[in-house]
Amino acid sequence: MRLFAAYGYQELRPPVIERTELFQRSLGEVTDVVQKEMYTFADRSGESLTLRPEATASVLRAYIEHGLYTAPKPVKLYTIGPMFRHERPQAGRYRQFHQINAEALGEASPVVDGDVIVMLVDLFETLDVMPRLRLEVNTLGDEACRPAYRARLVAYLRQHAGDLCEDCRDRTERNPLRVLDCKNPACQPVLDAAPRLQESLCADCAAHFAAVREYLDAAGVKHTVNPRLVRGFDYYVRTTFEVVTSHLGAQNAVAGGGRYDGLVKALGGPPDPGIGFAVGMERLVMLLDGPADRRRPDAVVVPLGRAALLQVAPAVRALRRVGVWVETGDPERKLRAQLERAGKLGARFAVILGDQELARRVATLRDLASGEQFEVALDDLAAEVQRRVRPPA
Repeated sequence: MRLFAAYGYQELRPPVIERTELFQRSLGEVTDVVQKEMYTFADRSGESLTLRPEATASVLRAYIEHGLYTAPKPVKLYTIGPMFRHERPQAGRYRQFHQINAEALGEASPVVDGDVIVMLVDLFETLDVMPRLRLEVNTLGDEACRPAYRARLVAYLRQHAGDLCEDCRDRTERNPLRVLDCKNPACQPVLDAAPRLQESLCADCAAHFAAVREYLDAAGVKHTVNPRLVRGFDYYVRTTFEVVTSHLGAQNAVAGGGRYDGLVKALGGPPDPGIGFAVGMERLVMLLDGPADRRRPDAVVVPLGRAALLQVAPAVRALRRVGVWVETGDPERKLRAQLERAGKLGARFAVILGDQELARRVATLRDLASGEQFEVALDDLAAEVQRRVRPPA
């Protein structure tokens, strides 16, 4: 991906199957993913293996095993591929789903946090979906300040246990920060009044978060602080963030991530910090493929006979090679039928080529919105269509 390359990221392709202990150690034994959602099985030698439920652990395992930590820091890697979780299937959430992941390893500076978040926003802006998205950020503190907050939160939740759902009562004892992410309307009054982690931050964590927000402001990235944003895995510390939308119903998170400074060491590597994000591709596609956003062909070629089709084939190939979406009609069908198809597809232009045009080595280029049409020399056809659908900046 050109955007990731511009930020200095290189692609890594980790395996789909890993040892189960990798995810138990990285995600945490008390997370819902490990306890309820992983696809785990024994191979012929009896070793426990798991279809990867997320990519970060696999990336860090490769980072450690292959000595990538010896490269200049931060080491920037991205992956694209399928993940697997035994969840209840619903819109935008499937048991096999796909993610775009990016990880920046080996540098603790808040500037790296800012760059990772800005790159994520740039990805959505490149796809022209950012107007329907919202960036939320938070800080989770670290081992110096989070234990005290956790104790305050548990005491508060136990005090109000009668007003919480069963899942929240269970998480209070196993993973109390996850209670803050509950979507049950009945729990919201209790959670809205819960102690906030920002009130318990140590000086270093507070300064780090302030620096991240300052960087985002300087880069022109709009964001809001959501004090209840906690993410789902145990490994997150300090900066955490999500990109959410109101256009997908209950499944409102399109992407999310955060900092995981102790995870590389916990997996047997050096004490290198890290930060990354994951983009849910199915949810992203749902934003791209709404009725108002359906992609349309740039042009439909309307050949009236096989001779016409063969003559226009080089121009069609040239256009497709530069990224212009061109559909080709059936040369055995009549002009009217081919133009009706072009209209149903929502194409911008029709390229009409029959015997009369062939005799003069031209094609008729018709604007299907305005009805305007004119002739273009066959030798100039590819350049003219490209100029009209992708005008120079």
